[in-house]
Order: sequence, then C-alpha cells, then structure tokens
Amino acid sequence: MLAFFKTLYQWNYLLSIALTGWFVAQVLKTIINFILIGKFDLERMWGAGGMPSAHSATVCSLAVGAFRLHGSQSPIFALAMVVAVIVMYDAMGVRREAGEQAKILNHLLTNWMDAEAKHTPILGDKKLKEMVGHTPFEVLAGAILGIIIGAFIPIA
Repeated sequence: MLAFFKTLYQWNYLLSIALTGWFVAQVLKTIINFILIGKFDLERMWGAGGMPSAHSATVCSLAVGAFRLHGSQSPIFALAMVVAVIVMYDAMGVRREAGEQAKILNHLLTNWMDAEAKHTPILGDKKLKEMVGHTPFEVLAGAILGIIIGAFIPIA
C-alpha cells in the first residue's frame, strides 16, 4: 500500500497532494456530519458545503505543495495562491449567500406548496440545495487541514 502512495505522489506531486486534501476533507466532513446528525449520508462524500471546507483544503494543500516543490518565487506557487484566495473568498461570499437564499426560498415554497399544491402539481417537492457555501470557520478549518497536508506529505 505504501508503494502505491509513493508511486502516486511521484507521478504528479501537486495533483496528488491536492486530491489528498480534497479526499481527507470529504471523509472528515462525512464523519462530522454523522456525529452531528446521527445518520450516515454518503452525499457528504462529494457534496459542497459543510465542515471542513474541502475546497479550502484542496487549494491550500496545492499552494503549500507548490511552495515546497518550487519555492515562493515560482509562477506555479503564485498561481496556486491566487486560486486559493479566490476559491476561499467565493466559498464564504457568493456560494454562502446562495445557500442562505435557498433556505429562504425553500421555506417560502414549502408554505406556498402546502396551500397551493393542488393547483401547481408540476412543482412537486422540488427543493433548492442549501449547503453550497461555507462559514468563515469552515473555510478556516479546511485551510488549516490543507496546510497540514501540504506541509507533512513528503515530496516524492
């Protein structure tokens, strides 16, 4: 098994470390969701939103890996940092607001559908996805996780 990971990281270190950051965050998100909700939801393994931010873990592990592999003066590190900042800002901003709006719209639709269901059967039980963004704490937790992964996985 160790040989598999060594081969994987030798193949493309930066891609492998970013995927590791994503995978670890998604597994943790699934476990945390199970602990908080009390039921296993496999959708958390690939779904957006939740604790920790897999987006933040992915881009931060990539940025740290790029720093370690190419140094702070490299264009690859600069690109990874810019992408990381944009992704984390977007997760806390636009995507989080979209989730908050979805909560309100779902509430309004539920109330409306209870009263008007017989007149609008085409809408059925449609719901907007509410977990699409992150709180600043979820982004910070994902960023810390990504930094740890990027710092401690050896360069192959």
